[in-house]
Amino acid sequence: ANVAVPGPTPAAPPDERPGLATTWGETTWSPITTTPFVRAGAAPWATAVLRYNDRDGVAAHAAYVGASLAPLAVDVGAGDVAVSLIDDGGAILPGVVAGGRNLVAALDGARYRIAIANRTTARFEVVASVDGLDVIDGQPAGFDRRGYVVEPGAELIIDGFRQSASEVAAFRFGKVAASYAARTAGDANVGVVGVALFAERGAVWTPAELERRDRADPFPGEPGRGFAASP
Repeated sequence: ANVAVPGPTPAAPPDERPGLATTWGETTWSPITTTPFVRAGAAPWATAVLRYNDRDGVAAHAAYVGASLAPLAVDVGAGDVAVSLIDDGGAILPGVVAGGRNLVAALDGARYRIAIANRTTARFEVVASVDGLDVIDGQPAGFDRRGYVVEPGAELIIDGFRQSASEVAAFRFGKVAASYAARTAGDANVGVVGVALFAERGAVWTPAELERRDRADPFPGEPGRGFAASP
């Protein structure tokens, strides 16, 4: 008679990844219109990255580096634009800057939005991603995607993944396995929000540039050089 030989023990199913990601939330009214915008160049004028996780993990990280949680708005472009994650009531979510990273504390199930405050007199095109996915088309994000336009002195609020010209699926923090990324492109890039700002063709008169103009020295050179030299 033949004797059955035990086969290899089946591998245990992978554990649920710890921490939070962004789920495809409820449909929300968020109408948009289109407007012409010509970029000054192919590269972004500035970028911002915010990494989020559950509050316990971020708080532990903050304590480890001797910092404490506080509302975290990330300044980009010499402070000309501020990027933050805000809650349903408009309050900036708490976070900390540690090891050169912007860490935001999130709550499982909570809704959030991306806020971009433009403190300049110029328009910017904003290309944003959540968990590595473009917030407009839901595909892997890249600088070649078109984005939202934020007007001078205005604040742009991005409510969720766009479903149509009038509706979005709200951003909600949730478990990795239930995230929009895990259910579509994969969960390799969960826990991160990216914002790329593109300047419009023409001069960008930001406060930082105006300050440089204001501090320009008409006589910065050493005396007694003789005549002007060819460049």
